[in-house]
Amino acid sequence: MLKNLDPILSPELLSALAAMGHGDELAIVDANFPAVTMARRLVRLDGLGATRVLEAVLSVLPLDEFVDSPAAVMQVAGHAETVPETVREFQQAIDRAETKSVKITAIDRFEFYDRSRAAFAIVATGEMRLYGNVLLKKGVIR
Repeated sequence: MLKNLDPILSPELLSALAAMGHGDELAIVDANFPAVTMARRLVRLDGLGATRVLEAVLSVLPLDEFVDSPAAVMQVAGHAETVPETVREFQQAIDRAETKSVKITAIDRFEFYDRSRAAFAIVATGEMRLYGNVLLKKGVIR
């Protein structure tokens, strides 16, 4: 047990986050996402919602300040302008963690899949709501 760390940050997840370098991406995905098929490194946090996992990750992971948008979500198929509840929650969590408004880019499903395949790691959550998927680009600590 460690002090001042969110208790859902498992040893496997902490190891992956610490090993990531500047510009590496992490995918936090819902229960419907084909995480096992796509992951180079897979961390399972079954039973936890994606927003809760995102909040824990953001408590230790800096986001990249050198890109226009350090976070990306999956667009709703056939309704690209729709913003799901999960995405609204992601926006609030990211803005809170960064103490400013952060741009989140919505990308189509297949681009999200491609970036997830290339991500440093995928965190599979138990999120049951659709479109509970977010990509984060790691920044630096100054």
